Amino acid sequence: MADPISPELDHLIAGYRRFRTQDWTPKLARWRELRDGQSPQVMVIACSDSRVDPAQVFDTDPGEMFVVRNVAAMVPPFETTPGRHGVSAALEFAIQVLKVREIVVLGHGMCGGCKAALDQSLQGTEPGHGGFIADWIALLDEARGPVVAQYGTTGHAAERAMELAGVRTSLDNLRTFPCVAQKEAAGKLRLTGAFFAISDGLLHVMDEATGDFSPVD
Repeated sequence: MADPISPELDHLIAGYRRFRTQDWTPKLARWRELRDGQSPQVMVIACSDSRVDPAQVFDTDPGEMFVVRNVAAMVPPFETTPGRHGVSAALEFAIQVLKVREIVVLGHGMCGGCKAALDQSLQGTEPGHGGFIADWIALLDEARGPVVAQYGTTGHAAERAMELAGVRTSLDNLRTFPCVAQKEAAGKLRLTGAFFAISDGLLHVMDEATGDFSPVD
């Protein structure tokens, strides 16, 4: 006898059935186009947080965005040391194969990864018990200093400042990749920082000249 379906999987299957009715069939022509390949013009680097789905925030159709999601929407700096460079591999694919023209780093409010980077609550933990996360968000250690100096390590203002600093850090790290720097300099690639506030549903975009974030009209 087969194992019973869990309530969690049953919920997903119900969603799949709605998808087949509401999205697959009405957009069948689009899905048939995508059988032959993809050609998104935009790459979005976003957080894994279940509350911030880029496709929902930007209301896009399948095939419009190439999306990478990880803890705190981080991009590590360019390096060639041995390892599993998942974000770097996705970035390389987006730029060299898909030839995207825009990369958006999308941070968000109430980000657990940025909060842990700020209060360092996972520092010293073992892998499997927080250590993997601690190592990953150590990418924000340098950005943390100015935030702590101005806002401390707790409270909404400090957390928001850390979240915005995370977006700026990922943008800076993107520019350490030669393929990114070359294409940006040639006008073939644009980098944009963005922030979605879960509390009020507003999208903010970063001013490249000042580093400040303003809500989209």
